[in-house]
Amino acid sequence: MPRRKKNAGSSSEGTEDSDFSAEHTDSSESDTHTVRNTRLTRSSLRLSRNSQGHLTGKHERHFSISGCPLYHNLSADECKVKASSRDKHVEERTLSQRQDENRHSARQQAQAERQLRYKEKVTEMRRKRNSVPQKDKYMEHRPSHGSSREPLLENITSDYDLELFRKAQARASDDLEKLRLEGQVTEGGNMIKAIVFGRYELDTWYHSPYPEEYARLGRLYMCEFCLKYMKSQTILRRHMAKCVWKHPPGDEIYRKGPISVFEVDGKKNKIYCQNLCLLAKLFLDHKTLYYDVEPFLFYVMTEADNTGCHLVGYFSKEKNSFLNYNVSCILTMPQYMRQGYGKMLIDFSYLLSKVEEKVGSPERPLSDLGLISYRSYWKEVLLRYLHNFQGKEISIKEISQETAVNPVDIVSTLQSLQMLKYWKGKHLILKRQDLIDDWKTKEGKRGSSKTIDPTALKWSPPKGT
Repeated sequence: MPRRKKNAGSSSEGTEDSDFSAEHTDSSESDTHTVRNTRLTRSSLRLSRNSQGHLTGKHERHFSISGCPLYHNLSADECKVKASSRDKHVEERTLSQRQDENRHSARQQAQAERQLRYKEKVTEMRRKRNSVPQKDKYMEHRPSHGSSREPLLENITSDYDLELFRKAQARASDDLEKLRLEGQVTEGGNMIKAIVFGRYELDTWYHSPYPEEYARLGRLYMCEFCLKYMKSQTILRRHMAKCVWKHPPGDEIYRKGPISVFEVDGKKNKIYCQNLCLLAKLFLDHKTLYYDVEPFLFYVMTEADNTGCHLVGYFSKEKNSFLNYNVSCILTMPQYMRQGYGKMLIDFSYLLSKVEEKVGSPERPLSDLGLISYRSYWKEVLLRYLHNFQGKEISIKEISQETAVNPVDIVSTLQSLQMLKYWKGKHLILKRQDLIDDWKTKEGKRGSSKTIDPTALKWSPPKGT
C-alpha cells in the first residue's frame, strides 16, 4: 500500500531484532530501498555542494537543508534582501508602538486602536490574492527538481500569509543555527528524521531518546498496533506476519461508530506505554516522561477498519493528581491533525472529570498546538453554555460545575473574548450575541460526526492505584 508522507517508552523488550539472514530475506525489496536511498542521497549532495548563503540572510554559509536558499527556490542575495525588509518592518512597528505609548490617551486605549488598525490592514492584504495559478510553471518544477526543492508556493494563498510562512521558516532556521553554534545540534547527529507507521511515513519534529543504535539510523519502522520499533522494512514485515495485536491493550471504555477509546494502565502495560511516550516525544517539545509510566493512566483513541484499530491520539493523566489535573500529556498523531480529533480527546478528558464529579484542567506547560486546541475548546464550551442559559444571573462557579472546566481557565477565556467587564465594583459577564451566532453557524457546518457521545461511555472511576 502506498505511503503518504506527512510533516508534521522503551526498553529492550519493546523492540525486535533479527539475525543476518533476516535482513536479507527479500533481495528485491532491499534493492528498491537502495535505489531510493541513493536518489535521496544524490539530491542532498546536489544541494550541499554549494553551501553559500543562508535562508535567514544573516549567515554566509548553511549547514542543513533548512537553511539552504536553493532548496527554498531563492538565491543568497534574495535572502539578504528579505532579511533587510523584515528588520525594517520590525523597526517600523516598534516605532509605531512607542508613538502610541507617548500619546496622552490611556495606554490600553492606544493598544486597542493599534490592534484595530492592524486587523483592518491584514484583512485588506488578504483580499489581494492572485487567483490565477501558474499551472505550467508548477508542472515543470515538480519533475525537474522532485524532493530536492521546496514546492512553489506562490498564489496558493495571499502574499501576506505566504510572507508569514516565510518569516516562520527563517526564524526556525535561525534558531537551529544558534543551537548548532552552541554545540547542542551537530550535523549528522543521532536524530530520527522519519518513522514508517502503518501506511504513513511521518517526518518527526523533535528529538526522542530512543536507544542510540536505533536513533542513528535516521528512520524507524513501527508496528502501529503494539508500537514496537524496528530497524528495517524486512523486520517490520516479519513482525506484522506474527503480531496478534489489533488494538491497544487495556479496557475499551468508549465506542461509537469506528471511534474507540481504550484505558491502558501504565503499571499493567509498561512496555506499551513507554513506547507510546517515546513515539509522542517525536511530535511534542515539552514532554519529559518516558519510562516512569506506572503512576499514569493512558486513554488511547483509535479509528477502526477491517485491518484493526489505528492509533489516532491519546492523553495521559495521573491516577492521583493533587492539583486535579485531568490531562498530563495529550497528542494527536500528525496524520489525523486538523480533523477534529484533538477536541474529541479534550472533550473526553472533561467527560471523565464530570463522571468523577471533579473540576479539571490540563497540566502546564502546554505545547503550542495544545494551547491553541484548549483555547478553542474552552471558547466553544462557554459559548454553548451561554447559548443554552435562560436565567438572569450567572456565576463562574456555576459554569465550572456544569462544564468541569477550572474557573481560572473560564476567566482567562472570557477575558480573551472580551466578555468579562468590571463595572461599579462588580465583574459582569457580557453575552455577546455576535460570537454566539458565529459559533452556531460553524457548529451547523461541522455536524456531529466528530463529537463525544456521553451515553457511549462505559466507565467508572478507578479505585486506588
